[in-house]
Amino acid sequence: MGDVVSEDDLARARRDPAYRQKLLAENLDRLLEALNFMRRVNDDSPESARQMREGVDLAVKLADRLQGLHKAPPYRAA
Repeated sequence: MGDVVSEDDLARARRDPAYRQKLLAENLDRLLEALNFMRRVNDDSPESARQMREGVDLAVKLADRLQGLHKAPPYRAA
């Protein structure tokens, strides 16, 4: 799957809406690739099914956040 998001990436995403969108989109793409790989492997185990459900739930949340970026004002740290 590759690189893990660093603390610096997260801090920058909090400050920069364009970077936040890019980071979310890239990670959504990576997640969808992993889900497609799991689907092709066709593992019928309960653990694989649970991981697929969790991955799909996370993909939906990421997609919702990406769509919300166009509607919400930029994030402001308190």
